[in-house]
Amino acid sequence: MYYKTKILLVDDHPVVRDGLAMRIERQPDLTICGQADGYRSALAQIEACRPDLVVVDLLLRDGSGLQLIRDIRSRHPRLPVLVLSMQDERLYARRALRAGARGYLMKGEATEQVVDAIRQILAGHVYLSPAMRVCLLDSLALDGSSEPESPVERLSDRELEVFRLLGEGLRTRQIAARLHLSIKTVETYCERIKGALRVSSHPELIREAVLWARDREAAL
Repeated sequence: MYYKTKILLVDDHPVVRDGLAMRIERQPDLTICGQADGYRSALAQIEACRPDLVVVDLLLRDGSGLQLIRDIRSRHPRLPVLVLSMQDERLYARRALRAGARGYLMKGEATEQVVDAIRQILAGHVYLSPAMRVCLLDSLALDGSSEPESPVERLSDRELEVFRLLGEGLRTRQIAARLHLSIKTVETYCERIKGALRVSSHPELIREAVLWARDREAAL
């Protein structure tokens, strides 16, 4: 019997996890060692089953996928992470790579490409879609000096997370609980976001966040 590479799936949708597990288990050299539905359960599963690679969604029920990636890199620096998310790679892929991920795949492409992405990362490569690779190469050709296309893209990772959750209708207290932050810290992020977006009041900020969320949902 030969060793099978162990994969941990982290996604808060059981149907998505089950579909991925079925596809991965069809491979003779890959196996699912565990599944997790959130930030805390993912960290516990990593300790319990010692995976060789983790597949992570960015939207988790009890925390931030980006923060989970950072924590994995801090605690298990040699454990590779593949992001599998509905979030637009143009906005999130760079952030995920900076956090420590080794690849980014949008869920719409996952059915055919997830196994290839896993294999490329296990071989020591970075996996990105052809369109995202072109985008990064264009940026490098400009010596990394290309400006973000919108004020939202200029937000820090934490600011973007807060802005996204505002767009989903969460209140300050709920965002604090979701991201494991104090209410005061979330309020500070809201002030920074208002400055970046040049809005003067909290209702205006919420309106901008809701409109942004609707536009992104329509584009998917």
